[in-house]
Amino acid sequence: MSPLRTAVIGVGYLGRFHAQKYAQAEGSRLVAVVDASESARTQVAAETGARPVADHRELLGGVDAVSIVTPTAAHFDIALELLRAGVHVLVEKPITETVEQARALIEAAGAAGCVLQVGHLERFNPAVLAAESHLRTPRFIECHRLAPYRERGTDVNVVLDLMIHDLDIVQSIVGSPIAALEAVGAPVFSDEIDIANARIRFESGCVVNATASRVSLKTERKLRLFEDEAYLSIDLQQRILTVIRKREGGPAEGQLPVTIEEQSFEQGDALRAEIDSFLDCVRHGKAPVVGGEDGLRALETAIRITREVAVGARRG
Repeated sequence: MSPLRTAVIGVGYLGRFHAQKYAQAEGSRLVAVVDASESARTQVAAETGARPVADHRELLGGVDAVSIVTPTAAHFDIALELLRAGVHVLVEKPITETVEQARALIEAAGAAGCVLQVGHLERFNPAVLAAESHLRTPRFIECHRLAPYRERGTDVNVVLDLMIHDLDIVQSIVGSPIAALEAVGAPVFSDEIDIANARIRFESGCVVNATASRVSLKTERKLRLFEDEAYLSIDLQQRILTVIRKREGGPAEGQLPVTIEEQSFEQGDALRAEIDSFLDCVRHGKAPVVGGEDGLRALETAIRITREVAVGARRG
């Protein structure tokens, strides 16, 4: 099978890593890197052997699949043009700025028969993948995603920048519509929300308490999931899964009333796994792990949380 002709649009901090993975991936030939910055595209082109391009329109007719790693405001126009031209698209999260734009991309991908994948990277975290077989009926989930402040990523608020990862994970796990949602938050160092907390109740009865901050002194990415007779702790950063489950039949003398199982996973390369999965879907016509509908669902919830924060601020 001939290699897929690939390209990356937007080769700043994260886009550069995308380009490196495509250049290394089996069955991929990185033909171009696109960026408005001459220095950025020239540097990454030299590193990967790709052609530096200033405008994504130059790619039309010459590529099969692309990653879009631009600021969120540019996602929709670029992705729509490429999908309509029959190019498969992996777009970084959030999928778009608005729900209407996301729906338009899903429709365009369907009409063109193209793969539309959204870059929710944590779905490829081995600790998350391993947790799936242990999950039954979550009753309560806690999410903490904390990071120090950086200028990068502040084109959107912390809900769309960080919390959206956890929103995608928990909604895929719970698999139930949202019944009620409350949220609070505040700007600290930027003009956008820098810290936020959301409490989400699903129709299944599961409650999620999610906190995201980009003004923390430490970095933390953890999920804690509680079921009737079990507790799962997922350290997304260290890639550690801990499963604590009620001992069947009760404890014998000297035994703990629970069993504790801990699994540690190699750091690995989630971005490589994400891109390899995308390319596999393109080659074999498979549905992506995180498709447009998943990106839309996470975006809808993130926007709803953002609005709740704004309502609370006005009341305050």
